[in-house]
Parts: sequence; C-alpha cells; structure tokens
Amino acid sequence: MEKVYIEERAIELAHYIIDTKDTVRGTAKRFGVSKSTVHKDVTERLLKINPYLAKEAKKVLEGNKAERHIRGGEATRKKYAHHQKS
Repeated sequence: MEKVYIEERAIELAHYIIDTKDTVRGTAKRFGVSKSTVHKDVTERLLKINPYLAKEAKKVLEGNKAERHIRGGEATRKKYAHHQKS
C-alpha cells in the first residue's frame, strides 16, 4: 500500500513540475513534503516507474537550476529596493 502511494506521489509531482514549470521548493510547499522528497521522487523513484516522465521533469528542474542565480539576484534587488523606499 505504501509503495503504491509513493509511486502515485512521484507521478503527480512530476506532472505538476512539468505543467507549471515550478521549482523543487515551490512543489514541495504546494504538496506539503520536503524538498528532498520531491527531488528523490522525481529523479530516482520515477526513473523506475516512468523513465519518459522522469526525463521530462528533469529537463524542467535543470532549467530551473540554471536560472536560479537570476531569480536570487532579482529577489535581492527587490528586497533592497523596498528597504530604500522605507
């Protein structure tokens, strides 16, 4: 029973990531699981369940990883722009 739940969760997480292009952190928050769980489900467990789906989800995660420095810089810029207004 537990194994079926984990497999279904891995598939659901992957579909969500592919459909929304969300990050591991955003997906974890949305589903109420840890970032480690999302990452392990999508990169390891899913490979055994549905390799094609795992490959598609991995593309999105790699794209997010490549862009994270941009998002981080943007967040910092907004933070300090807000502080200057105060």
